[in-house]
Amino acid sequence: MTTRFTSEIPVRPDDIDMFQHVHNSRYLDYIQAARYDQMIRCYKMSMEEFMIMGYGFVVKRTELNFKRPLIMGDVMLISTQVKEFSGSDVIVEFEIVNKKNEKISCDGIMVYAMINLKTGRSEKIPEEIQTKFLI
Repeated sequence: MTTRFTSEIPVRPDDIDMFQHVHNSRYLDYIQAARYDQMIRCYKMSMEEFMIMGYGFVVKRTELNFKRPLIMGDVMLISTQVKEFSGSDVIVEFEIVNKKNEKISCDGIMVYAMINLKTGRSEKIPEEIQTKFLI
């Protein structure tokens, strides 16, 4: 079992839609921001270091389950956990919790494919990279 890491992100004014809650498209930005933070802080491997190695991750598939809205002034706790590696793919579970009431706002999975930056093609995730994420 891998470790679940958490990042704290506030709702910004430009995240709010005409219905006065966070627009659904912003949740993807939040998850990406949390993963970026966690790569540096938790996995000790920044995205820049990963790119120097010639690799990148692209989103292959997402599943978002919206449960409760986030509104202006809310702060969310975004936790993510690597669940599985499969060839070039890594499956990451996530949960976005409203810090104020500790209720889940959104949860789901993200499937990322590792690509070679020179070719743009997916590549099997090397063992040494998998090891970095299996903490």
